[in-house]
Amino acid sequence: MNETTFLQAWVEGIGLLGPGLTDWPQARAVLTGQAPYTSAPTVLPAPERLPSAERRRASPIIKVTLAAGLQACRAAGREPSELTSVFASSGGDGNNCHQICALLAADERQISPTRFHNSVHNAACGYWSIATGATSAAQVLGAYDASFGAGLLEAMTQVAAGGEPVLLVAGDSGYPEPLHAKRPIADTGALALVLAPARTPASLALLRLPLHGALAEGVPSALPAHLPEPLHRLVQTMPPMRGLALVAALAGVGQGRAALQTVAVEYLPPQVLQVQVLP
Repeated sequence: MNETTFLQAWVEGIGLLGPGLTDWPQARAVLTGQAPYTSAPTVLPAPERLPSAERRRASPIIKVTLAAGLQACRAAGREPSELTSVFASSGGDGNNCHQICALLAADERQISPTRFHNSVHNAACGYWSIATGATSAAQVLGAYDASFGAGLLEAMTQVAAGGEPVLLVAGDSGYPEPLHAKRPIADTGALALVLAPARTPASLALLRLPLHGALAEGVPSALPAHLPEPLHRLVQTMPPMRGLALVAALAGVGQGRAALQTVAVEYLPPQVLQVQVLP
């Protein structure tokens, strides 16, 4: 098949932040078996680039998506303000949702403006624009546990249609009880990719989606069997980590694995998104 048979995009940069995962270099060492994995709560860095007023209002999901997005942009050598973006989240700010529900159930139903503006699904995207000065088009979507896969499909479509690089950021934060019992997201985390239409010196690998057959019934790809069980659990308990099998394949490419791999990324059940990874 030639390139016109595929949607394709070159991965230039990766950002990753989650439980026991501090950035892409550390995560890559874990995923390739060069470093052990230690399960620990997500460490959220101070939000970079935000003015002081917005920095005080930044919630966990804003901090984690900003950090992962900036990681990916730096690795790609791209200026964040110049990138079109796609933000994907299954539910947005879980803690803020809990706090608003608690306030509405109380006698005094006074919701602060900060809680209100952090409650919208595109809050992280808005803070990204404030922090980086980005004025390019931005898409925000949610597809429950398929949010990473839906975001990847949207981002690769935009790369193919627009011929420009696109930043994908998938992020979520957990809910306190009692919502946690119904939606048990383990912690706050984010995964970011900078995707480009053409190969550059920063390119890590090529992602391809067949125009016919990319969506098919199937089971999402699991992480490599040698990785510890806590990492496998992250995939099941954190929507952004549904992309961890894909970045594990990208980590393998960085270790010199030359063969084409196909990774089944979770999409709307019973479908998966069949992504080809080429060195």
